Amino acid sequence: MKEVEVLVKVLSKKNDVLDILNKFNFIGKKKVLDIYFYDEKRDALKPKEGKLTECFRLRKKDKNNYITYKIDYFDDAGTWIYSDEEETQVNDFRVTTKIISHLGLKPLIEIDNIKHTFLTNEYEIVLEEVKGLGLFLEVERQNITKTENISEVKQKILDFINSLGIKVSKELNAGKPELMLKKNSQVS
Repeated sequence: MKEVEVLVKVLSKKNDVLDILNKFNFIGKKKVLDIYFYDEKRDALKPKEGKLTECFRLRKKDKNNYITYKIDYFDDAGTWIYSDEEETQVNDFRVTTKIISHLGLKPLIEIDNIKHTFLTNEYEIVLEEVKGLGLFLEVERQNITKTENISEVKQKILDFINSLGIKVSKELNAGKPELMLKKNSQVS
């Protein structure tokens, strides 16, 4: 499934942002743990210059578990444009972790966060409290058709974010795994 999303760092206070977002359809608040894996034998699953071009993730979202494979697409300047993502639910987190290990994949990074999710007719809006990184807003549009212009879709998302009146950074053009990898490399 092709997804186009915009991720920004939130500079406003969390409660102020929640007050603004509460005008939309509130789906829920969930604790999410994402473990990203790499493969020493596959270049596609290794970070390159702090970027992941493909990634394999195990997610624990409340009582549900998912595995996901994601392929990111970049423009000629190396800026992330969109992702193709395939995801399926798995039953047992512990057993799935063991299977992944038996396949030779190794944990790369963990993202521990709390997600407040809202929906509009067009977008999924997620306010994320990411442990060790801060507060983020991710606005996503799914099921993009092949004929739609990705740049126009992203611009509409940015216009929507700006219309909310929330203080945010410019688009980060990176995912939380890349941000965590960057932070961890500065600590080391």
